[in-house]
Amino acid sequence: MVIQYEFPGLSSKSSKLIKMKHLQLFCFFSLLSLTLGLGNSRLQAQSLYFPPTTGTTWDTISPVALGYCQENIDSLYNFLDVNNTKAFILLQDGKIVLEKYFGTHTATTPWQWASAGKTITAFMVGMAQQEGYLNIQDTTSQYLGNGWTDCTSVEEERITIRNQLTMTSGLDDGVPDHYCTLDTCLIYKADAGTRWGYHNGPYTLLDSVITVATGQSLNQYTTQKLKTPTGMTGSFVKVGYNNVYFSTARSMARFGLLMLNKGKWNNTPVMTDTTYFNELISPSQFLNLSYGYLWWLNGQSSFMVPTSQIVFPGMFSANAPADMVAGIGSGGQFLNVIRSQNRVWVRMGEEPNNSAVPFLLNDDIWKYVNRLPCTVSSDQALNTQHSVVQLYPNPGKTDVYYHAPKGLKRVGIINVQGQEVVSDWHNSEIGSLDVSGLVSGVYCVQFYFQDGHMISERWVKN
Repeated sequence: MVIQYEFPGLSSKSSKLIKMKHLQLFCFFSLLSLTLGLGNSRLQAQSLYFPPTTGTTWDTISPVALGYCQENIDSLYNFLDVNNTKAFILLQDGKIVLEKYFGTHTATTPWQWASAGKTITAFMVGMAQQEGYLNIQDTTSQYLGNGWTDCTSVEEERITIRNQLTMTSGLDDGVPDHYCTLDTCLIYKADAGTRWGYHNGPYTLLDSVITVATGQSLNQYTTQKLKTPTGMTGSFVKVGYNNVYFSTARSMARFGLLMLNKGKWNNTPVMTDTTYFNELISPSQFLNLSYGYLWWLNGQSSFMVPTSQIVFPGMFSANAPADMVAGIGSGGQFLNVIRSQNRVWVRMGEEPNNSAVPFLLNDDIWKYVNRLPCTVSSDQALNTQHSVVQLYPNPGKTDVYYHAPKGLKRVGIINVQGQEVVSDWHNSEIGSLDVSGLVSGVYCVQFYFQDGHMISERWVKN
């Protein structure tokens, strides 16, 4: 895949091509400007269909009408099946194109949203602000009282609702249990707003902020302001320190359709605060540009990942359209909304790596979604020709061998924490690396070339 990236400080004329094939979250070094998919200009002009808020009626579009090949649909379903998927739905213009359930899961089976449910909480904060119950610039202490953290009063008073929405509370996400909401777990790390850290404890306490502000429980307020207007079902369930949303896949798709239509259900406004809605799905700070108000944003020039302070260049999902916004949760709970394509797709299930934000699986699904049409564009065909590094054996144990294009300058191996654990300078396109000292796990092997581009490959150490 060829991905263009404008390096800071370089003119457009001297900007370099970053070439990569990514299969791990820390390998997503890209800035993709083309939106993938069928007929985007046509899709933008289409009006959206909205299913009734009661009953099970939901109009469909035949995959054939969109030019999808059955064998490509089967490939997608096979990939989903072998990767522990329970439910998958793809909407086009609001109508169901694909809907598949696996194993014993059905259309009426509820399943957790995990961290994808953060998007609902962010929406409900916006509803509370819209109705004058709170302002996101308010200090959290105004609703939770003094001493809700283990910080000094001055440190605590700097934390606002907006900091909770943006993961910039400054509280230490490296504590033994970052889900913990007790004051003893909420320890000062940096001044609020100066550090991004994926920290569930401060986020979860937004639920209490909503409750105190509105005088209603989170479930009551969500039912009144979100579920009833859209026909969504489900509820937040207490799981340890967390409040986890459980619903059917169709309810997740309904929420995606609401977001696709800018907070309106059909012609009925749900969120009328357009400023907040736009902020919800825009970069919320300059630390992690790929994070809005608890939404992940594709197409940005850099991104960060949970448990790490490394800022990676490029967007986190190279195979997805640049304007995709997503709710992403552990186990592979995905809500993808793409306005340029009038498309929403959701996936519920489990995933083997148990990562907090499984970017890799979401991006791998996009590869199959992009291949649904019977024809492949010349741009896509051209892009696939540039993944030319051979890496073997993979998995490997003591040595890894490679065959790369000419002009190779350096090879590095990156672990899942984003740390370079092996580095070697090479000027030959054929070589090897000693990996006997590495622990078993998944790594990214990065090949840097003299002309400034880079190719990355996923590699597994036995």
